[in-house]
Amino acid sequence: MNEISIYEGIIIGAVGGAIAGLFIWLLDLAREKYQEVTDTKKVEKWLLENTHPRTKEQVTWRSTRAIASHNNLTEDRIRFICSYSKKIVLDTSHQNRNNEVWGMKEDVRP
Repeated sequence: MNEISIYEGIIIGAVGGAIAGLFIWLLDLAREKYQEVTDTKKVEKWLLENTHPRTKEQVTWRSTRAIASHNNLTEDRIRFICSYSKKIVLDTSHQNRNNEVWGMKEDVRP
Protein backbone atom coordinates (compact mmCIF):
# COMPACT_ATOMS: atom_id res chain seq x y z
CA MET A 1 0.00 0.00 0.00
CA ASN A 2 1.20 3.41 -0.77
CA GLU A 3 0.76 6.50 1.32
CA ILE A 4 -1.77 8.18 -0.99
CA SER A 5 -4.29 5.31 -0.85
CA ILE A 6 -4.17 5.33 2.96
CA TYR A 7 -5.00 9.05 3.05
CA GLU A 8 -7.75 8.55 0.49
CA GLY A 9 -9.29 5.83 2.66
CA ILE A 10 -9.18 8.05 5.73
CA ILE A 11 -10.80 10.94 3.86
CA ILE A 12 -13.51 8.71 2.36
CA GLY A 13 -14.25 7.21 5.79
CA ALA A 14 -14.42 10.60 7.48
CA VAL A 15 -16.69 12.11 4.83
CA GLY A 16 -18.93 9.03 4.81
CA GLY A 17 -19.22 9.09 8.60
CA ALA A 18 -20.03 12.79 8.60
CA ILE A 19 -22.75 12.32 5.96
CA ALA A 20 -24.23 9.36 7.88
CA GLY A 21 -24.21 11.34 11.14
CA LEU A 22 -25.90 14.31 9.48
CA PHE A 23 -28.55 12.04 7.94
CA ILE A 24 -29.32 10.37 11.28
CA TRP A 25 -29.54 13.76 13.01
CA LEU A 26 -31.96 15.09 10.35
CA LEU A 27 -34.05 11.91 10.58
CA ASP A 28 -34.32 12.27 14.36
CA LEU A 29 -35.23 15.95 14.01
CA ALA A 30 -38.01 15.06 11.55
CA ARG A 31 -39.30 12.33 13.88
CA GLU A 32 -39.43 14.76 16.83
CA LYS A 33 -41.29 17.37 14.77
CA TYR A 34 -43.78 14.76 13.52
CA GLN A 35 -44.41 13.57 17.10
CA GLU A 36 -44.89 17.17 18.23
CA VAL A 37 -47.45 17.87 15.50
CA THR A 38 -49.42 14.65 16.08
CA ASP A 39 -49.49 15.09 19.87
CA THR A 40 -50.61 18.71 19.49
CA LYS A 41 -53.43 17.75 17.12
CA LYS A 42 -54.55 15.00 19.49
CA VAL A 43 -54.63 17.33 22.52
CA GLU A 44 -56.34 20.17 20.61
CA LYS A 45 -59.01 17.80 19.29
CA TRP A 46 -59.64 16.37 22.76
CA LEU A 47 -59.83 19.82 24.35
CA LEU A 48 -62.21 21.05 21.67
CA GLU A 49 -64.52 18.09 22.27
CA ASN A 50 -64.35 18.28 26.07
CA THR A 51 -64.25 22.01 26.87
CA HIS A 52 -66.72 23.51 24.43
CA PRO A 53 -69.00 25.79 26.49
CA ARG A 54 -72.70 25.16 26.63
CA THR A 55 -73.32 28.88 27.26
CA LYS A 56 -71.13 31.96 26.96
CA GLU A 57 -70.72 32.23 30.73
CA GLN A 58 -69.93 28.54 31.26
CA VAL A 59 -66.43 27.82 29.99
CA THR A 60 -65.01 24.46 30.96
CA TRP A 61 -61.33 24.27 31.81
CA ARG A 62 -59.37 21.01 31.99
CA SER A 63 -56.43 20.29 34.26
CA THR A 64 -53.06 19.15 33.02
CA ARG A 65 -53.56 15.82 34.77
CA ALA A 66 -56.94 15.20 33.12
CA ILE A 67 -55.60 16.03 29.66
CA ALA A 68 -52.58 13.79 30.21
CA SER A 69 -54.70 10.93 31.46
CA HIS A 70 -57.16 11.01 28.57
CA ASN A 71 -54.49 11.40 25.88
CA ASN A 72 -52.00 8.89 27.33
CA LEU A 73 -49.22 11.47 27.56
CA THR A 74 -47.11 12.69 30.47
CA GLU A 75 -48.01 15.86 32.36
CA ASP A 76 -44.74 17.48 31.29
CA ARG A 77 -45.56 16.73 27.65
CA ILE A 78 -49.01 18.30 28.08
CA ARG A 79 -47.48 21.43 29.64
CA PHE A 80 -45.08 21.70 26.71
CA ILE A 81 -47.81 21.18 24.08
CA CYS A 82 -50.28 23.56 25.71
CA SER A 83 -47.72 26.29 26.29
CA TYR A 84 -46.58 26.55 22.67
CA SER A 85 -49.92 25.83 20.96
CA LYS A 86 -51.57 28.95 19.57
CA LYS A 87 -55.04 27.44 20.09
CA ILE A 88 -54.73 26.54 23.80
CA VAL A 89 -54.57 29.02 26.69
CA LEU A 90 -53.81 28.78 30.40
CA ASP A 91 -56.43 30.05 32.84
CA THR A 92 -54.80 32.82 34.86
CA SER A 93 -57.89 33.99 36.72
CA HIS A 94 -57.76 34.54 40.46
CA GLN A 95 -59.74 31.42 41.41
CA ASN A 96 -57.44 29.16 39.36
CA ARG A 97 -54.08 30.71 40.14
CA ASN A 98 -52.91 27.62 42.07
CA ASN A 99 -54.33 25.17 39.53
CA GLU A 100 -52.97 24.53 36.09
CA VAL A 101 -56.03 24.41 33.83
CA TRP A 102 -56.24 24.82 30.07
CA GLY A 103 -58.92 25.69 27.56
CA MET A 104 -59.40 26.45 23.89
CA LYS A 105 -58.66 30.05 22.96
CA GLU A 106 -61.73 30.36 20.73
CA ASP A 107 -64.02 29.47 23.67
CA VAL A 108 -62.35 31.85 26.11
CA ARG A 109 -61.32 34.92 24.16
CA PRO A 110 -63.41 36.27 21.29
